[in-house]
Amino acid sequence: MITKEHKEFQERMRSLLAAFAQELPQRIGEIESLWSRLRAGWDTKALQEMHRSVHHLVSNGKTFGYPELSVEARALEQILKRMLVETIPADDALANHILQQIDALKRFSNEHSSSSADNAAVTHDENTFLPDAPASNLIFVVEADIEAAQELALQLRYYGYEVEVFNHLDKFRAAIQQRPHAIILMDIEFPEDEMGGILIMEQIQKELVCPARVIFISTHDDMAYRLGAVRTGGVAYFTKPINSSELIDQLDLITASQIQDPFRVLIVDDSPTILSYHATILEQAGMLVKTVAEPMNLLRALNDFNPDLILMDLYMPGCNGVELARVIRQIDGFLSTPIVYLSSENDFNTQAEAMSLCGDDFLVKPIDAAHLVSAVTMRATRARFLRSLMIHDGLTGLLNHTAIKEELAREVIRSSRLNSPLSLAMVDIDFFKKVNDTYGHAAGDRVLKSLARLLKQRLRETDIVGRYGGEEFAVIMNDTDAASAAKVIDEIRTVFSRLLHLSHDKEFSVNFSCGIADLAHFSDAVSLSEAADKALYQAKQRGRNKVVVNSGD
Repeated sequence: MITKEHKEFQERMRSLLAAFAQELPQRIGEIESLWSRLRAGWDTKALQEMHRSVHHLVSNGKTFGYPELSVEARALEQILKRMLVETIPADDALANHILQQIDALKRFSNEHSSSSADNAAVTHDENTFLPDAPASNLIFVVEADIEAAQELALQLRYYGYEVEVFNHLDKFRAAIQQRPHAIILMDIEFPEDEMGGILIMEQIQKELVCPARVIFISTHDDMAYRLGAVRTGGVAYFTKPINSSELIDQLDLITASQIQDPFRVLIVDDSPTILSYHATILEQAGMLVKTVAEPMNLLRALNDFNPDLILMDLYMPGCNGVELARVIRQIDGFLSTPIVYLSSENDFNTQAEAMSLCGDDFLVKPIDAAHLVSAVTMRATRARFLRSLMIHDGLTGLLNHTAIKEELAREVIRSSRLNSPLSLAMVDIDFFKKVNDTYGHAAGDRVLKSLARLLKQRLRETDIVGRYGGEEFAVIMNDTDAASAAKVIDEIRTVFSRLLHLSHDKEFSVNFSCGIADLAHFSDAVSLSEAADKALYQAKQRGRNKVVVNSGD
């Protein structure tokens, strides 16, 4: 199915192809003018500019569906490149050769100047740009056991998921046709068929445009059941009794992949047509793209856009890509930002040199659209992951101790400048040592992850959550006074106390205590943190499982 977005993408591509065809005579005319300057006298700058213009024709010709143009331009580029390296002017024989290549380019331009973009042989696999399934927080629980289904649904709702329960396969089948983007928790065994869940999903998957995301649940743990689940698109398999923490982990992985912030890609290239072409491809893949056609404007774009990855041409006026990469690497905050060179340069030594000088990858133009999207996604994903490791706690995924303290200092300064309220909540799990001693450290880790997950899901995106240390968490709540913060945290405390944790088939529940202070009563990060700690201590002293506000009295 071709979507409206895909049709718009195709139209943008046609426009770019038409623009390239219209610009071609002017581009070749500029190359001829530069050659006239060089014949009048040796001019290194003119030779560099001519080489760059011809170099662009090599890649652009292939990119926009004119491979014959690229062949002719490549032959001329090799001559100019040798002249640059050896710093020699052209003798009569070489000059005649160059003129012949320029004439070949002009003939090609004249023959194709009237051709439309529809005649260009640029095609894209439509499946490359089919949209992913929309993000969904809706869970369909399909389970014949009514009591078990309702208990599972209750636990899922505590974590902020919208849940619908189906005890009959026919009703579920009708519902998934209406809302195919729901995440399915499917029991395998049903009264009418011991593998009814697998069979119904096999039928449904054939009817859906995008495969359904299904997690299978079963009392069986043998290969036949697991293989059947995998063959019908199962992304996970849980045996009963279900460990709700592990199930939520799996659901979080699925939903997190749906709502990940778009990758931010900065493209630097002096060719507006190529900039638009690559930007269109990456934007169609769901990325945020900023383009820079003038290298001297790069610094402002870097600071304003803060990219996940920089895609950069090697040959540009004023400075080349390697020089620009060196500048970037000297700027705090961009030392580890991936830089991917994008050029038609196919000489191995040039690629190796570029990679050794601040680059992370080298893509040769023209690059297949799917390959470009894949390469950018892979590099940007890895960069985000490495950056995340530096500032996030490995167990909970929250900001670590150092990062949350730095965020508090920044937010206090910001709130003070804007004269807006800010609260800090310090949360500590009650009797956590007893949990570890009674149920084991693995169970304790699951409790920590459950609370971390609950805090992230129940708080606003603007709230900042970190693991302060051990079983203690810090929550920075912007634009929120202490009384409002206490109300929100107390609601989370109530929900957390109702969660059931499983260890060796034994269920148990846990509580937490919280201390809160706000910027209205404590004017800097240090005093705010100390005040929240003091309030937390008071909550513990008063019997735990409660929220206490320190108002400075």
